[in-house]
Amino acid sequence: MSSFNSATASLSLQDADVAVPRSTGQPTLAARLLGAWQAAWPTLRRFLLAWPFPLAIFALWSAAAHFEWVAPQVLPSPETVFNTFGDLFNSGELRTNGVISFNRVVSGFAIGASSGLLLGVLMGLSPTFKDYVYPIFRAFAQVPSLGWLPLLMMLVGIDEALKIILVAKAALVPVALNTLKGIEGVPTRYIEVAKVYGFNQWQLLVRVVFPAAFPMIWNGVRYGLTHSWLALVAVELLASSEGLGFLIVYGRQLYQMDVVMAAVVVVGAVGFVLDKVLATIETRLLRWRHDAF
Repeated sequence: MSSFNSATASLSLQDADVAVPRSTGQPTLAARLLGAWQAAWPTLRRFLLAWPFPLAIFALWSAAAHFEWVAPQVLPSPETVFNTFGDLFNSGELRTNGVISFNRVVSGFAIGASSGLLLGVLMGLSPTFKDYVYPIFRAFAQVPSLGWLPLLMMLVGIDEALKIILVAKAALVPVALNTLKGIEGVPTRYIEVAKVYGFNQWQLLVRVVFPAAFPMIWNGVRYGLTHSWLALVAVELLASSEGLGFLIVYGRQLYQMDVVMAAVVVVGAVGFVLDKVLATIETRLLRWRHDAF
């Protein structure tokens, strides 16, 4: 009886080995697809949630133009704006003015961002320099860029220098402020640990202070570029004979609202792309950071 039970148990184990395949250690196709879906879902979810409101605005615009809730001379249809955009692009007028605006914002932003970075570093590292400069800087920052327009028009005229100066001012303020706050926000324990390891002043700045302050500094750069683009379009609306802002004014003067809306769409698209480029660079440079939630 004992030998029979042993044989039965042995046969059952053999059957179990045959019935249950041994794991090879490789995930199945379904598991890989599920893992890819779980990894992509947060990004896809954010993408899907971003679209309902713009689509609703577009549907309302289309309905208002189709049923003429607003006069066509005031609110052209999306089809009209799209056709006007194509005409402006094919004629080269849109590209010419867009390149002019882009060159202006790049030049002004480079000057303003570099000056703001230097000013923020000096105020952050030198309390004495901050005591002398910061009150004047705060007063200077409280005046919007367009508030300086009449004075600058008297000093430099309405040529390219006016646009570059105002764009540079728009970039300088957020870059300087965020650089200052970033340096002041470096935790004291980082400094103490660096001193324990015997870091000199240069090593302390390069290896501790600037890396710790970099996220805040980069936020200032992003805000500075956004403010530069907005300031440029505003000054082109008031004092320019070229650029996207001028194209908006030109369309308004001729009561061609399709030209105005086409130029507005381009202004928004360019600003969005510029911010996305800096956001992508930030993601790569600060990939060591993790979101709190």
